Amino acid sequence: MKEQFIDLLEYNSHFNQLLIKIYLENKDSFNEKMTLLLNHILNAQQIWNSRIIIEESFGVWQINPDEKLSEINQSNFENSIKILNERNLDEIIAYRNSKGDDFQNSILEILFHFINHSTYHRGQIAMLMKQVGLEPINTDYIFYKRK
Repeated sequence: MKEQFIDLLEYNSHFNQLLIKIYLENKDSFNEKMTLLLNHILNAQQIWNSRIIIEESFGVWQINPDEKLSEINQSNFENSIKILNERNLDEIIAYRNSKGDDFQNSILEILFHFINHSTYHRGQIAMLMKQVGLEPINTDYIFYKRK
């Protein structure tokens, strides 16, 4: 199971990094919503990691400096791999969401959630890219595996 999650985390990081590269090369074409969603993808993974490893978390919708995006993506990946290697996937994490409500989920559920969450928002960005005349990237998992 851990090997499968390592693969999914690598997939997630790869396409986040590609999206960051495209953003940095086309900042003038990216609108506010696209920029917000890109930052939100990175922020969400950092927040979920921080709930597990008990560190200070980002704001859900904070805008990060452009020059830090790749570093944040890499740090997110490394922290997620560390969690995967050092913690039990069945371990239950108690946390408070951004609205202040208390919840509990397993590490497995959390990892699956933020990977799926990232995929969802990358799809939204792809649609928005097309609307502004940019060629969207195909971030489907199967295309990643075909490389």
